[in-house]
Amino acid sequence: MPHAAVLASGMVERIGIEEGAISYKNTNKDFSKSMNFPDHASGLQKIADLLMDSEVGVISSADEVDAVGHRVVHGGKQFTETIKVNEEVKANIKRLFSLAPLHNPAHLTGIEVAEDLFKNAPQVCVFDTAFFTTIPQKAYQYAIPKHFMEDSRIRLYGFHGTSHKYVSEKAIEHLGDPEAKLITIHLGNGCSMAAIKAGKAIDTSMGFGPANGLIMGTRAGDIDQSVVFYMQEHLGYSVKEVSDILLKKSGMLGLTGYSDLRDIEAAAAAGDAACALALEMNAYRIRKFIGAYAAALNGVDAIVFTAGIGENSSTIRSKVCREMEYLGIELDESLNGQLSKQLREIQSAFSKVKIIVIPTNEELAIATQVYELIN
Repeated sequence: MPHAAVLASGMVERIGIEEGAISYKNTNKDFSKSMNFPDHASGLQKIADLLMDSEVGVISSADEVDAVGHRVVHGGKQFTETIKVNEEVKANIKRLFSLAPLHNPAHLTGIEVAEDLFKNAPQVCVFDTAFFTTIPQKAYQYAIPKHFMEDSRIRLYGFHGTSHKYVSEKAIEHLGDPEAKLITIHLGNGCSMAAIKAGKAIDTSMGFGPANGLIMGTRAGDIDQSVVFYMQEHLGYSVKEVSDILLKKSGMLGLTGYSDLRDIEAAAAAGDAACALALEMNAYRIRKFIGAYAAALNGVDAIVFTAGIGENSSTIRSKVCREMEYLGIELDESLNGQLSKQLREIQSAFSKVKIIVIPTNEELAIATQVYELIN
């Protein structure tokens, strides 16, 4: 930094699932290996081992690291900007566990493991909720007695903000229009959308916690609250059991038995009706949000697909953009099917709305914010 040269990159996949894998790449080496990771701590330990490996590593010791940046999903109301970690920060992240049970516990684990591995480096948190502080009250306040917001801070916060911020900035730069009206669609194991006008978020699909909105890998997304009451009052489930079902056993996993979209697409192609239906349900939910956000923005200049599924699944992009001509959204299937790791437009020549695939780079966004904080 500040030149943003990537010394090494990689990914740990399928944590807590059989057939896990790690990929690693530096300027000379590029490999992947199948291995199981029972938890996030074991994955981070393996990453550190590779970074300091005598043959493929890029640093000789942990002391060469000047800072470690951490993406933290939920910052609540108190964390609205990048901040150095101390005991109070860790305590507040822990206090927010109940609002992001799939994420904040793992993020705190990452911080604590990194503190042990890189003892002399400051740990820095970048919060996913920070980008959404521009959302107006008419969008972030829930229609429940207002004292819940004032006293207990129950309101919409939004998530995946680091990604939405990065790709919206890239889209604005690409379009050459600082006033552009954008709908950004982050699709991974967790999924969210944002309505962005002139670089500022005005609405987003996730809310108080990262559980609502789109159908996700294991999360149900939007659901009638009466279902929750019914499960507890008539089916005998406890609050914790309902939470586990909606967060860890629902979504694409609950619909198909698979949480990884690659498995679902393969099964659907082989004739699995449940998987085929799940893909249609997934795309239908996204289309509904596109319509809502086009209304909120009073028009749309571009929709942006990003993250693992958004960048790599031509199937989902095709299903999402189907029958959207009324909004001026028309896909070019030939362009959509092309493989690329670069920013690219995939709309037809007749489309009034740009359809852009932008690889997200949360790592660079985090690194940039960390560098700016410590310098």
